[in-house]
Amino acid sequence: MVQKPTPVAVCGTLTPDQVRILREHGTERPGSSPLNHEKRPGVYRCAGCGNPLFTANTKYESGSGWPSFFDALPGAIEERKDVSHGMIRNEVLCSKCKGHLGHVFPDGPPPTGLRYCMNGLVLDFQPEDSANSGTI
Repeated sequence: MVQKPTPVAVCGTLTPDQVRILREHGTERPGSSPLNHEKRPGVYRCAGCGNPLFTANTKYESGSGWPSFFDALPGAIEERKDVSHGMIRNEVLCSKCKGHLGHVFPDGPPPTGLRYCMNGLVLDFQPEDSANSGTI
């Protein structure tokens, strides 16, 4: 009997660090993502499957060391309770490939009060002025 692959198993070509984060629920070191300093308009997509997750106008500087957003695109993410590392948190997963993206916390800015704290290695930033602008 052939087993169907799990959604994460069918994601695109990934680096070892992206596999560790998306599939093994790892994290990157705080302050290590070049996306922390990204200020251009555009869309942040899942590096594993290309699913649009966040727009640049919801990104803000949280001081956490990871790219942070106050809102996700409708239907782009799923949340799951995470009790690892002696903490209770809400894990954020890509709704398409179920890859681990980061966590969401209730200490963000208005209008949502949420801080989606994401691993930059598993986000693919597409600037608004790129060839595929306007397609989310």
